Amino acid sequence: MIRTSLRRIDTSGVDQGPAGLDKYRKLFADPRLPDVLTWTAVWTVAVVALTMLISLALAQLFNQRFPGRRITRWALIAPWAASVLMTAIGFRWMLDQVAGVLNRLLLDLGLIDSAEAWTGDAAHAKPWLVAVAVFVSLPFTTYTLLAGLQTVPGEVYEAARVDGASRPQTYLRITLPLLRPAFLVALVINLINVFNSFPIIWGMTQGGPNADTATTTVFMYMLRSYDVAESAALSVVNFAAVIVMVLVFLKVSGWKETDR
Repeated sequence: MIRTSLRRIDTSGVDQGPAGLDKYRKLFADPRLPDVLTWTAVWTVAVVALTMLISLALAQLFNQRFPGRRITRWALIAPWAASVLMTAIGFRWMLDQVAGVLNRLLLDLGLIDSAEAWTGDAAHAKPWLVAVAVFVSLPFTTYTLLAGLQTVPGEVYEAARVDGASRPQTYLRITLPLLRPAFLVALVINLINVFNSFPIIWGMTQGGPNADTATTTVFMYMLRSYDVAESAALSVVNFAAVIVMVLVFLKVSGWKETDR
């Protein structure tokens, strides 16, 4: 990717010689890039934050004994087991303005007067993209946190009850600190996966209209039709961004403390 980003390659794939940093200059001069970068940041933070919050609640629920727990655990695997692209296309058809089941349901209930183009513009599409991304991210994160919860010794909770700790105190001072290693693993992997996610946005909106719903990964794929080298330049920038993002996060979170 680095080598390709420094070459001049035409649309037929013929290498026409070195280009230096011209492709990077062209990339950063693209008027669409600021909006793409902003949406990428919003997309990543929103999906990861919602996923971690909901997964923490689900993991806590699945760590309890209740009727049907095994079935609900199996049901949670479904979004993980299915193809992400297939899931995205399924949601796209569900949200379709003409044949979508969501419009049909809302019309029958009298909640809307006319069918909406849920993926036809960025304002409507972005919340749905986030929702679908959270839906497919929940299984891995929930099971990672659940595994962490199940490693907490029961004796610790017994000691807390003997000492008179309330449930909120026990959760904040015992459960969350002991869950930190699993939480950190789930958060970092989810951060990388969401930042690099391609099938959901491409399957539902293809980054449109006019790259309004494209993240840097999707925008990189869109650029390859016009300039392979510029697309490669964005790929290099993406890779560097992931490395920096993870290193900064690990530094701020004090990840080395989890080894003590």
